Amino acid sequence: MKPSAVSTHVLDTASGIPAEGMPVEFWRMEPEPALLAQGTTNADGRLDAPLLAPDHFVPGRYELRFDVSAYFAARGNDPGYLGTVVLNVGLKEGEGHYHVPLLCSPWSYSTYRGS
Repeated sequence: MKPSAVSTHVLDTASGIPAEGMPVEFWRMEPEPALLAQGTTNADGRLDAPLLAPDHFVPGRYELRFDVSAYFAARGNDPGYLGTVVLNVGLKEGEGHYHVPLLCSPWSYSTYRGS
């Protein structure tokens, strides 16, 4: 079985740069919601540590919460209409590394399962 872990990466598509300084929270949703990790993205748009390391991985539903409006407002930009972007993901044991990128602007976002 492949070890499972979770990481993220945020890109500011409005400016074409990594989203440095975006607040991120990582929650386990089952059986009760619990905040597992939080941080702020670095100059590369990544967190300095994985959100969930393989030795702490438990299959289930999780949420990544990205404070998109705070990020854009802190840069003096119109925060648009997005507030906190919430990605609810189901993670399975043995599926390998889960990388959850967020590409965002003040008005839109997209995501995918990265590597």
